[in-house]
Amino acid sequence: MLVTKYKLIIIFLFLFTSFAESEILQKEKLDKLFYRLSKTYDYNNANLLEKKIWAVWHKHPNNESLTDKLKLGTDSMYEGNFKYALQVFTNIIITDPSWAEAWNKRATLLFFMNQYQRSLSDIDTVLHLEPRHFGALSGRAQIFIELKEYEKAIKDLKKIKKIHPTIKGNDTIPKLGKLIKNLSV
Repeated sequence: MLVTKYKLIIIFLFLFTSFAESEILQKEKLDKLFYRLSKTYDYNNANLLEKKIWAVWHKHPNNESLTDKLKLGTDSMYEGNFKYALQVFTNIIITDPSWAEAWNKRATLLFFMNQYQRSLSDIDTVLHLEPRHFGALSGRAQIFIELKEYEKAIKDLKKIKKIHPTIKGNDTIPKLGKLIKNLSV
C-alpha cells in the first residue's frame, strides 16, 4: 500500500511538472515571437510571425483534446452552427478557464451573434490572460466601431500597432480621427 501511494505521488509530480514545463515553453516561445513581431516593419516577415503566434495560441499547452475541441468549435462557428460552437467553447472554458484562446474564440462567436456586451466581457478575460492578443484587441476595436465609440477603438488600434506594427487596419486610426472630428463639427 505504501509503495502504491509513493508511485501515485511520483506520477502526479511528473505530470504536474510536464504540464508546467509545457506552459513555460509556450510562454517563452510567444515572448520571442512577440519581441520579433514588435521590431519588424517587413510585411512578409510580420505575416510569418503572426501565423506562428496564432499556431501557438491554437494549441493548448498540455491537453491535445482541448486543442481538438477548439478546432471543432472554430469549424462549427465558420460553418454557421453558432449554438453548437457556443457549447463547445463554453465547455473548453469550463475545463480550462486559463486558456486565452478559448475565450477569444467565444468572444469572436459572440461578435458574430451580435452579442457585443458578452463579447466585450470575454475579450476582457482574453486580455487579462494575454495582454498582447492583437486578435482580441482588434475584435474589441471592431465592436467599439459598431457601437460608435470611436475614441475607444482608436485606443485599442494604437495598442495593436505597438504589438504588431504592420497589421492590416493601421490606416483605420486616421480615418476614425477624421470621423470624430466631423462628428464634433
